[in-house]
Amino acid sequence: QVRLVQSGGGLVQAGGSLRLSCTASGSIPNVDAMGWYRGPGKRHERVATITTSDDTTYVDSVKGRFTIYRDNAKNTVYLQMNNLKPEDTAVYYCSMWSTIYSADPYWGQGTQVTVSS
Repeated sequence: QVRLVQSGGGLVQAGGSLRLSCTASGSIPNVDAMGWYRGPGKRHERVATITTSDDTTYVDSVKGRFTIYRDNAKNTVYLQMNNLKPEDTAVYYCSMWSTIYSADPYWGQGTQVTVSS
């Protein structure tokens, strides 16, 4: 069974940086997109996405501060978060899915990011 395991997160002061990682336990067939959401719920807000063609999207509130990137060899997607703000405080979830096939996306377990002012 495929699992997405997240790491990173924690408590940081405003202006600080954190990096989130999300590693798939194995190769996931048909996945061509990955992304990060933040909650309280898994789909509360889509923060950033990246495709296997390295096309990226960002929600306006994080543009210029967050960067999503991936390492295919490690089956890992990252979210580098710089200049963090208190409003970035949330539970962050990674996800991987297919844009072609109708299948449920895979989700990580979630990780708390808290930014203090």
